[in-house]
Amino acid sequence: MTFLLVLLVILGLLGGVHWYLWRRIVRDTTVPGGAGRRIGTAAAVLLPLTTFAALVSGRAGAPFAVEQALAWPGYLWLAAVLYLTLALLVGEAVRPLLHRLLRSREDAARPGAGTSGPAAGAAAGAAVGAASEPPPEAVSVAARAGAAEPVGPAGSGGPAGPAPRAARSGVVPAAEGRPGPEGPAAPAPPAPHAPSRRLFVARTVAAAASAAALGTVGYGTLDVLNGPSVKRITVPLAKLPRSAHGYRIAVVSDIHIGPVLGRAHTRRIVEAINRTRPDLVAVVGDLVDGDVADLGRAAEPLAGLRSRDGSFFVTGNHEYFSGAAQWVDFVRDLGVHPLENARVELPGFDLAGVNDPAAEREGTAGEGPDFGRALGDRDPARASVLLAHQPVVIHEAVEHGVGLQLSGHTHGGQLWPGEYLAALANPTVAGLERYGDTQLYVTRGAGAWGPPVRVGAESDITVVTLASPAA
Repeated sequence: MTFLLVLLVILGLLGGVHWYLWRRIVRDTTVPGGAGRRIGTAAAVLLPLTTFAALVSGRAGAPFAVEQALAWPGYLWLAAVLYLTLALLVGEAVRPLLHRLLRSREDAARPGAGTSGPAAGAAAGAAVGAASEPPPEAVSVAARAGAAEPVGPAGSGGPAGPAPRAARSGVVPAAEGRPGPEGPAAPAPPAPHAPSRRLFVARTVAAAASAAALGTVGYGTLDVLNGPSVKRITVPLAKLPRSAHGYRIAVVSDIHIGPVLGRAHTRRIVEAINRTRPDLVAVVGDLVDGDVADLGRAAEPLAGLRSRDGSFFVTGNHEYFSGAAQWVDFVRDLGVHPLENARVELPGFDLAGVNDPAAEREGTAGEGPDFGRALGDRDPARASVLLAHQPVVIHEAVEHGVGLQLSGHTHGGQLWPGEYLAALANPTVAGLERYGDTQLYVTRGAGAWGPPVRVGAESDITVVTLASPAA
């Protein structure tokens, strides 16, 4: 029931956002019944349906080829909606300023707008006089009409009657659009400029917002497709012996091999890691979005990872959406060692790994993080490094005396201003922070979930160099 309520709220929010986008980009800028209005309205309906289909096709059991066909347009539109909405909201503040600027220019362009002082007063008086006195043509017409038609008693048309109102005022009325005695009536005054001004402002704001949004999405897409950058950080680790000083761990998380990011994406990441020549590779969850049958070939380049002490893997929440057991077996066959609530002793420190908390939520109770199994019987005099996908388990790590926890999951927010939302659910969104005697480092991840777009949160692989206090 709660899930259904949340789904309805999300759908309602998306519906409201798309109505707003249609109103500002399509309705306010096009002619009713025109081709532009029809095409824009069709796009406003089809694009969100494509996004919805991309989001649910995987869990609905659609063929992988269908997922791939829907993923690019559906997910890219999701990112475009975010930045179109933000840009148009900024446009709401700019809109009245444009109206005011155009109105002032129109006022300045009117005749007499530049006069001031006595001259302006004289001009105004002349204008009032001209408005109150009939034009010469009207006077001559009225005079001739009075001479031709004697005034008689009321209603008789005879000489004794009062003069008709038109004759007394000196103005002869003429039906709109019909010629008077001296020719056609004066044309109606021109229509005000407000409608054309509103259309110009609407089109200007819509065009600027669209250009800003599409440019942002395009730039963010190139960031993902070009592959992650390599960051380097040195972390002093208590209890680390001098012999392990300078030990380098290549930390990579959130690769998200799936219908959008495939084999080429994996190969770029492996090559980038190998160029750093690490002592150990830590793959910290969210490796895949899908089944081994669909994505196994895309993950195969992981077999090419090279390091002195090997490569290690812990599950992320997306592994449990995809079937974690099959992926644990698959990466083991590739030469990557899974740490399922387990620990290995390396020269100078203990390396431990815990399963992701999503294991319990996804119906695999008993397979969630177990710190007792991973850390309970170790020698507390040794330094320790923990691999855990989600930063939220840092408090358990502190209780078990972990020296350094390496995590991912947050993507650094991925799409600005997503970092502020990620901060609501995670103790650290990106970077290195200390919690008691335990340090937590969170990488932004090497891939992207949903839209293959990153804005304000560059993808990365981090080389963590451990430093010994004794050194």
